[in-house]
Parts: sequence; C-alpha cells; structure tokens
Amino acid sequence: MTQPNDLLAALADIAPDSELAQARQTRDAATRHAQGSYDVLFSQADEDFPLAERFAIAAHVAEWHAQAGLQAHYRQQAEPLSDSTRHQVALAFAKRLTFAPVEAKQEHLTELQQAGWSARGIVTLSQLIAFISFQSRLLAGLLLLQGQQPTSEGPAVVAGRWHDAPQTASGKTALTAFTQHALGWEPWLAAKPLTEFTPEEHATLARFGHTDSDYFRLLARNLPLLEQRTLTDKGIFYTAGGLPRAERELAAAVVSKVNGCIFCASVHARKASQLSKEDAAVQKLLNVSPGAVLSHGQSPRWAAVIGFSASLSVTPQQASLNQITVLREQGLDTLALLDLIQSSAFFAWANRLMLTLGEPFLPTSQG
Repeated sequence: MTQPNDLLAALADIAPDSELAQARQTRDAATRHAQGSYDVLFSQADEDFPLAERFAIAAHVAEWHAQAGLQAHYRQQAEPLSDSTRHQVALAFAKRLTFAPVEAKQEHLTELQQAGWSARGIVTLSQLIAFISFQSRLLAGLLLLQGQQPTSEGPAVVAGRWHDAPQTASGKTALTAFTQHALGWEPWLAAKPLTEFTPEEHATLARFGHTDSDYFRLLARNLPLLEQRTLTDKGIFYTAGGLPRAERELAAAVVSKVNGCIFCASVHARKASQLSKEDAAVQKLLNVSPGAVLSHGQSPRWAAVIGFSASLSVTPQQASLNQITVLREQGLDTLALLDLIQSSAFFAWANRLMLTLGEPFLPTSQG
C-alpha cells in the first residue's frame, strides 16, 4: 500500500516553499521519523495485531481527537471491527488511553491478554493509540501555524489528577505527589529478556542506551517501532536553535501535569530546572493542585508556553490562534513554535505509554 511520504504535510496542506515547510525541514529528523513511525505502524504484517485492526482503531482514536482529516485517512483503509471480545476490550482500552490515561491499571492489560492479545500485540496497540494522540496534536499545531484553527481558546487548562495509592502493584513505595527526584519505574508486562534479542537487535538497543531499561525492553517487543520513536524523540528534543531546550523540557513537564504522569514529570521538570536555573518556577508548576490553573504565578513568557502546551494536551485539544499570537509577542518565531508544538505533542505519546504499561516507584535510597 503506497502512503504519502509526509502524511502530515499533506493533511495540513503545507506549501513546499512556506516558512513552516522550511522550519520542518530544519527539524528534518523529527519530520522524517514521525513519518517513519507511521510507516512502521501501518505496514507491519503482524499476526499479533493485523493491519485491518490497526486502521480501524486508529480511525476511532483520530475521531476522539476531533481530527476529521486524520480520521478520514484511517477510515478509508479500515474495515469495521467485529463485536468480538478481542475488539471490544481493545476499543475500551483505546478510549481510556485517549481520554484518561491516568485511569490505566494493570488489570486492563490482563483483560487484553484474556481476550487473546499477546504481549507484543498489547505493546503495539498501546503504541498505536499513543502515536495517534501525538499525531493528532502535531497536526492541530501545524494547522494553527497556518491560521486554520479557532481564534479563541477555551478556559485555562488546569492540572489533572494523579495516582494517590501509597504502594505499587508489586508493593513498592509509590508516589503521591509530583517531584523532581529521580524515580524508578516497573512494568506491568514482562520486559523482553536480553537473551531473546538477536545480536543486531541488541546492537540497536545499545545504540540508544536502552539495554538496562525495563521500559525500553518492553517497548522493544516491537523494536522497529521503538527505533523510529526514539529517533523522533531525539529529533524533537536534541536539536540546535529554535526553542531553548529548557522550554522544550518545560513543555514535557506541563503535559505530564495535565495527564497525571508523575514519572515523566520528574525527569523533564528536573531537566528544565537544570537548564533554565529556574528551579522555583519549575517546582511551582509541579506543586499546582488538581483543578488549579497551571500557568498561575509564572513569568509572562513561561505562562504563555505553559498555557499553550496545556491547551494542546487536553482531548480534544483546545489550543488557539490567540495563544500563537501571544507566544510570538514573547519572541517565539515559527521554528520555536514548531519546537513547542512537537515537544508538547510528543508527551501525549510518552505519557500514555508510561501510564498504561507500568508505574513509578520511589527508590529505596530515597524512601
């Protein structure tokens, strides 16, 4: 099946000689590997998760994100899902992960397994739902940069809720508040043992520093997809110019507050603090209570960054042209705005994997 070389450019109707096209070319790695992730997801011949099911579920997820063009693209290639337990459990899983990923529990993975989903299929299903969550927000941002989205935004986005159980499923000390401390994370599905990787696969894991991580060895049950996702991540966060790295990390922390992902927030808030030297401002963000406005008390620039990132992170997204105008007034050009959109959108992907496949814990040394 032939796919566009750049699906998002086609759906957003980006003119090849436009300023936005030039910015995306500057971020070539992010652009190529976001498309590469799509290519892997929708080309694998896979008995664990056949293509017909993938397109059908993707169409539902795009619809829930209110992205009509993306929904139509997937629907054109989908077949109706049956009323089988396998499909109904998968759709319920997809809807939860789309709208309320913080509600994910280990028992939901067990339900998938009991309905016939393999470990590899569950990983790919989770990746697909999370990827469409990323892709939908990235498309919304690209449309915004071309003046094709609402002028006025909804009410200011507030902090989401998060897990408050004192222990993890395995009995480790769990987190009940956001923190900048380093945390552990344990999977609810078994990570793939290193002994089961071929030498070539092991080399791929080692190239990205993933061999000692349960999280990445779990995602490596679909290694080609993990490879493209990792390269997308690096293309978004580890590139020169544009939005300062500290503010890309700030965006990641904001999205994690919206979604209730304590682990991701701990990593990226800590990086934002280290790079910006604004520890108090970052901690103020982390301390926002559920239901309170995330940007309260921040500097004008950070309030604009936080407000936009948060608005892009709810489902369906609520970011607006007014917010783009304010960000430009704060000094963000098109490349910086693209960086902010991509950083925020990527953590719609990252949070959903972290929250649905396992949970964080407090290492013994910090207990």
